Amino acid sequence: MNLRSLRYFCEVVETDSANLAAARLHVVPAAVSMQIAQLEDQLGGKLFDRSTRPMKLTPLGRFLYPKAKLLLSDSQHMLEQAKDLALGRSGWLSIGFTRSTIFSVLPDAVRQMSQDAPKVRIDLTEILSEHQGEALRTGAIHVGLARTIGAFEMDSDLSCVPLFTDPLVVALPSMSALARRKLLNPEDLNGLSFVSYPKDPNSSFARHTIQALEQVGVKSHVAYEAKEIHTALCLVAAGLGYALVGKSVSDNARSDIRFLPLKGIKATASVFAIHSKKIHHQLVDSFLDILQLQSVAR
Repeated sequence: MNLRSLRYFCEVVETDSANLAAARLHVVPAAVSMQIAQLEDQLGGKLFDRSTRPMKLTPLGRFLYPKAKLLLSDSQHMLEQAKDLALGRSGWLSIGFTRSTIFSVLPDAVRQMSQDAPKVRIDLTEILSEHQGEALRTGAIHVGLARTIGAFEMDSDLSCVPLFTDPLVVALPSMSALARRKLLNPEDLNGLSFVSYPKDPNSSFARHTIQALEQVGVKSHVAYEAKEIHTALCLVAAGLGYALVGKSVSDNARSDIRFLPLKGIKATASVFAIHSKKIHHQLVDSFLDILQLQSVAR
């Protein structure tokens, strides 16, 4: 039994005529008769009572017709879904991200992906850069958005796509006297409380921010360790200290925090995407294209 035979059978039922069915199917009537005959041979019984005009369905035909209609509908739906999946218009995309990317490429990239592929289910999972490799291997995420300061050791089974470099700036409470400055000198920060983040033994970001400050002569006094950047910024806004963040964080300006450059600091944060080399994923390719285009425009 093939779908063509079922399609021809349903057309004959709906038009009450093999000739009309042939016209709708853009074939000759003999082709319709041949498909119906082959279907009847397979089933071992007649589908139409040919002694009447128009032909009427036999009990076998009445049994088969609704089931054939459902099968044809399901097959068409399956074909459309398969095409959407092959072209990257549907499916599931799981994105792991380090929280600071919320301030830069992540929101616009997800919004664009949703517009380009509205049938795609997009999941977002917050994962530190250091944990994204394992999440890719287990299939928990399909692509990761990471941020690091300094070199990042990439495993051989993963591929890295650089997006943009983010200069480091100082986040100060807007009520601070230093907030009225345009440029900070390293000595301005000596003796002030430093808010470190993220608080995770596997993260190198916090350690690298302290090293970046020390390289320009700032003696850091870590007063608070925040689990993530939003908490760190809240502590800064409350006047409990200062933090070192990527300049992209300042793009979402807050009235309670001032972001200022620090003289002499050369360390920068790198933002990049990670994906598996072993698994080709059409939706990942589409999302990476969006990320790269938006990063160039920054």
